[in-house]
Parts: sequence; structure tokens; C-alpha cells
Amino acid sequence: MNLYQVNHQSISNEIINPTAIEKLLNKLLDLVYDLGIKIVTCLVVYYLGRFLIKWIEKLFHKFLERRKIDPSVKSFLGSLCSITLTILLVMSIIGILGIQTTSFAALIASAGLAIGMAMKDNLGNFAGGVMILFNKPIKIGDHILAQNQEGVVQSIGILYTVLTTGDNKTIYIPNGPLSTGSILNFSTQPQRRIDITIGVDYGTSLQDVKDILNEIIRSNTSILNSPEPFIGLLKLNDSSIDFVIRVWVESSNYWPVYFFLNENIYEKFTHAKINIPFPQLTVHMANDN
Repeated sequence: MNLYQVNHQSISNEIINPTAIEKLLNKLLDLVYDLGIKIVTCLVVYYLGRFLIKWIEKLFHKFLERRKIDPSVKSFLGSLCSITLTILLVMSIIGILGIQTTSFAALIASAGLAIGMAMKDNLGNFAGGVMILFNKPIKIGDHILAQNQEGVVQSIGILYTVLTTGDNKTIYIPNGPLSTGSILNFSTQPQRRIDITIGVDYGTSLQDVKDILNEIIRSNTSILNSPEPFIGLLKLNDSSIDFVIRVWVESSNYWPVYFFLNENIYEKFTHAKINIPFPQLTVHMANDN
């Protein structure tokens, strides 16, 4: 037997050494056993964690209901609570599997920073939504004018507030500009005042105008007696005498009464032959000759 055959036989004996194979199998079995224990533990923790999360969410919702918090705020806080608890559960499962949570957290932080830089406007809208939900300048069902848009608030989301216009169009307003801009809310007060300005010709009897306007006001039962309706001469204009009418109504009756007043003022003035002046232009043609 030559030297090559001896070395080849010794190497083969080392590779197929039963003791080495047994040790390798034992290590693999130990790894599989440990991994199996970790997987079973993770499953138990997951299902137990989901049960606890649902239980905590129910307690949290009951707490918010007892506090009589606005439904939109309650929904937002409930979602935030659920997301936070789920993240904690995932971090716990990662720790059980033996993954370094510090490295994982650092990775999440780095990714969050990059995403934050790319989505800074959306983060601003998110912060604006939080401010709206907590400060409550508006609520669902309010008729508002904001960001040059007017409509009824349908929902207050995390990023956008949804309005529906009078002609049934849907408007999405970003919460960031909405929370920092001015908001005109028509629905916060139970009563509103209607102001109407009407002009008549010079030479018209002031008492006749007031009598007709008072008759129109008294004929509508939706107009409140307190505060008392007001009629006054507002301005001596260039080509008209301007009267102002100020009456108070319930907020829900604002537009019906507004249209009623305008229609009846025109009809009564026309019947009484009181002229309502309008801009006119007189053109003088020069003679070519």
C-alpha cells in the first residue's frame, strides 16, 4: 500500500467517523428542539397577546365612553392603542426568537427617519389631524368654510378631513393646513342672524319702506322675536337709499328664511311701486358730421 492510499483511507475514516456523525446529529437535534420550543412559545405568546390586546381595547373603549369623548377622537385613540400594543407584541416575539431587539429597533428607527423625510407633509397632516381631534374646532355634521372650501364635515381622518358640498361634491382637505388656517364654523351656535341690504330710489317714503318690511317679517313664524328684528337706514348711497334688515332665526332655518325675505321684498316692493335701483349706463353717440 502506497502513501496516497494510506492518506486517503485515513481521511475517509475521519469523515465517516460514527462518533463525529453522532455529535453532529445531537447538535442538530438540540437546535431543532430549541427552535421548536421557541416556536411553540412564540405561538402561545402570540395568541395570548392577541387575547390580552382585545381585552385591553375593550377596557379602553369603555373608559373613553365613560368620559363621553367625541366619537372621532375615540376611534383615533382606539386605533393608536391597538397599533401600540401590537408593536409591543411583535417586539416580544422577536426577543423570544433570539433576535437582537436593539439592532432591530435601530433598523426601524433608521427606516422611520428615511420615511419621515420622504413623507414630511403627511406627517404634518397627521399632526394636524391630532390637533383637530383634541382641540375640536369642528366635528362631524358641522357646516364650515375653510381653505376656500365650504361644505358639511363627513369625517375627520388621520390625514384628511372630508367635506360634502351643497351640490353633493366631496372635498378632501389636508389636516395640516386645516389645523393652522382659519375655520368659519356655521354650526356651533343654535341661532344665526340674517343680514339683508335693500336699496330704494331717493324720494321714496321711508315709513312706507319700513311698514312693508315689518309686514314681511311678521308673516314668517320662523323669525325669532328675541333678539328683536331690526330695520334701519344703513347708507345714503350714490343712487339709492340703502336699508338693512337684521333678523334672528334658528340655524336650521337660515336659508329658508333668507330666500323668503328676498322673494317677498321684491314682490311687495313691486306691488307698492317702490323702485329698486340698479346700475345703468347712458351712452351718448357723437355725430360723425
